[in-house]
Amino acid sequence: MSSNRFRQIALKLTGAIEGAHGGHPDFRVNGRIFATIGYPDEHWGMVVLTRDQQTILVEAEPDVFRPVAGAWGKRGSTSVNLAAADPTTLRSALTMAWANRLAKGGVKQAASNETALKRPSALPGKKTNAKKVNAGTTGSKARRARAQAPR
Repeated sequence: MSSNRFRQIALKLTGAIEGAHGGHPDFRVNGRIFATIGYPDEHWGMVVLTRDQQTILVEAEPDVFRPVAGAWGKRGSTSVNLAAADPTTLRSALTMAWANRLAKGGVKQAASNETALKRPSALPGKKTNAKKVNAGTTGSKARRARAQAPR
């Protein structure tokens, strides 16, 4: 497997784009890196998996996959030996990494949309009572008047 083939497979995934960081090409979806090539050298790639996915792949294909050294590897970053990887195995690993990042970005988006829908002003056609919406948000003159009023 060549780094060019790794690149082709990664870029065929919907929404995947190529970027770079640390002098290495990377592949992103929703602005999140799911794979890189060229680290630690041109014979290796890397996919960002869950710990469970990493364990399964490393146990099933120890000649192809190994955890990245250090903390990144403990979080699922997994090195791919390009010379030992076949296209089907690599496509599977890249697809898992892509789906992980896609889901992570999708969850964030869904959460922010859900929050927006809970706000009265975000509901189209919904009229709000200005007094209720602005309750407790009076101006500084009103606060001073209340503070100075006899109790």
